[in-house]
Amino acid sequence: MFQVNRSENRLRKLEEKRFADLQLREREHLQEWLANQPDALGEELLIIQKEFDGFADTRERLDLLGLDKDGHLVVIENKLDDSGRDVAWQALKYTAYVSSLTKAQIIDIYQHYLDRFCGGGNAVLSICDFLEVEELDEVVLNPGNDQRLMFIAANFRKEVTSTVLWLREHQIDARCFKVIPYGFGEELFVDIQQVIPTPEAADFMIGMAEKETEAKTAKGAQRRSHRLRFDFWEQALEALRARGLTRYNTINPSGANWLSSGTGVSGCVYNLIFSRDEARVELSLQRADRDENKWMFDELLAQREAIEKRFGAELNWKRMDDKKSCRVEFPQPFDGFDRENWPDMIEWLGDHIDRFENTFRDPLQRLNQAMKSGERAI
Repeated sequence: MFQVNRSENRLRKLEEKRFADLQLREREHLQEWLANQPDALGEELLIIQKEFDGFADTRERLDLLGLDKDGHLVVIENKLDDSGRDVAWQALKYTAYVSSLTKAQIIDIYQHYLDRFCGGGNAVLSICDFLEVEELDEVVLNPGNDQRLMFIAANFRKEVTSTVLWLREHQIDARCFKVIPYGFGEELFVDIQQVIPTPEAADFMIGMAEKETEAKTAKGAQRRSHRLRFDFWEQALEALRARGLTRYNTINPSGANWLSSGTGVSGCVYNLIFSRDEARVELSLQRADRDENKWMFDELLAQREAIEKRFGAELNWKRMDDKKSCRVEFPQPFDGFDRENWPDMIEWLGDHIDRFENTFRDPLQRLNQAMKSGERAI
């Protein structure tokens, strides 16, 4: 750090000092500076207690306890010339201790702080003013597991910085601030800089951590859904084969949400569908030639009244002009992700795919013969 001598247009290097050499102490000096000027840490904070020892079954004390503008508790641990080996472990313990504090307890802690160190005041009004709300009922204090940690020291040991970086990778907001005293004649200056993460990288690191967590969550959900569907089809195939539906003898369970079987007409299949919200049977016309699919669908649709009468219910007819394929569907609502519903779903699928085959077998064969003989008109 340098002083600028404007009259001489020169720089003068300030002398870096050690807190110990200046006979400055952690509690009486650094802690007091931060308690009275918490925005020195780069953001607006409300200090609600110092030397907090309100932990059950222990007399340990955390240096400073604060609130940020989102109502999160901030554990602030101060060291002087060296972070020490155990500061990260201490801060983690303190953070675990305060994680269970309720709104009422936080207000009580802050009220004691005001009465003891600030000559009194109203804790509720002060917190409302800091959070810029009319009523404290509008906000949640100390939500979930979103407590934050701040470490302040002139030098950080590797075990401390490694721990902080690891915590940040797991979306725990931990930060390191380097505080260095400088002397200039009789004057004393203090430089406080956030070093982990650097201010420029903070938003990027948070974004990357959120993205990674989102990807892991999605991948985990995908694996669970895949396993769930595989288990369902394993049970369903066993039941379908037991009821004599031989078309499923050579089909294996998979993690997909459908099972397909042939109709006897090329490019036309029956599908069984298993989803979170429903079970469904469908006829899918998916030949390579789009026009053939549309022609077959239109011919079946022209027989809709007779087909639905034979099936015994109205069907969903989906020509899907923006796609190559067409579908005829019959769905039934189910909570598919509740395994207790599976026997009913499997029985329903078996009954209705059998009805689908009996309903569409002859119309499909007639359309197939018409295409082979060249009788169709597109």
